[in-house]
Amino acid sequence: MRKIIIAGGSGFLGQSLVSYFLPKDVEIVILSRNTKETGNDKLRYVQWNAKTLDIWVTELEGADALINLTGKSVDCRYNEKNKAEILNSRIDSTKVLGEAIQACAVPPKVWINSSTATIYKHSLAQKMTEKNGVIGDDFSMNVAKAWEKAFFGSNTPKTNKIAVRTSIVLGKNGGAFIPLKNLTKFGLGGTQGSGNQKVSWIHEHDFCRAIEFLLEQQARGIFNVTSPNPIPNKEFMKTIRKVLKVPIGLPQPKWLLQLGARIIKTEAELILKSRYVIPEKLLATGFQFQYPVVEEAISEITNRYN
Repeated sequence: MRKIIIAGGSGFLGQSLVSYFLPKDVEIVILSRNTKETGNDKLRYVQWNAKTLDIWVTELEGADALINLTGKSVDCRYNEKNKAEILNSRIDSTKVLGEAIQACAVPPKVWINSSTATIYKHSLAQKMTEKNGVIGDDFSMNVAKAWEKAFFGSNTPKTNKIAVRTSIVLGKNGGAFIPLKNLTKFGLGGTQGSGNQKVSWIHEHDFCRAIEFLLEQQARGIFNVTSPNPIPNKEFMKTIRKVLKVPIGLPQPKWLLQLGARIIKTEAELILKSRYVIPEKLLATGFQFQYPVVEEAISEITNRYN
């Protein structure tokens, strides 16, 4: 690959992809509301508002890949204003990228669009694969469905399309691990809720490797991008305590999580929903995880802090 466009690439996952692909001598263009100088002729930021066509469209011409990570964070209260922004930020950016691809004489070869493992129903026992996963009907799942509909409904016949249903991504500089690490260090890293809810997760390096793998395989369709080994929340939190060498973790019952979520302006669903998601298609295609076990993943991330 010679050139990759990352829309909404200034956040945690975008910067993880930059760190991964830049040493491979790939030109990377970040489409972002906030631009900056990088001092690297292989990395550029280009202004876009994620809603309307503008000069940024020319960057897509002849690109090897377009990766869209754009969308308001779901780490907020689900009031009407935030719900509208969560939905519209995903739909608007996806639609305008489809229009931009249609305007290209030589469109990107592959378009990878974010989706979410939250598209599947709460499940404690049934494994949610791409083929057999059950998609439900609530705000979060309906956002995911509308997002994928906008993506696959875009008419881009010369561009391969891949939707990645990504789970919680564990990494050093963002994502879910930092708040969990801080809670654990303060002695609050105990079982959350019942503790039976499954946690689907992936190490940031495996996320980047999976993206590269899908590009190289010229894959199409929907892929779960998550570790093959989701575990119950109580085991997940126990593992974090073990790696951080914190002997005590006070449990947090459901009512306390709901109260705390209200105080810090987020939703308890992010912790309490059971996501039992399996990357069946990735494994069947031959992808091998570098960090398939959560203790190995958390140990590697923690060691990079030291």
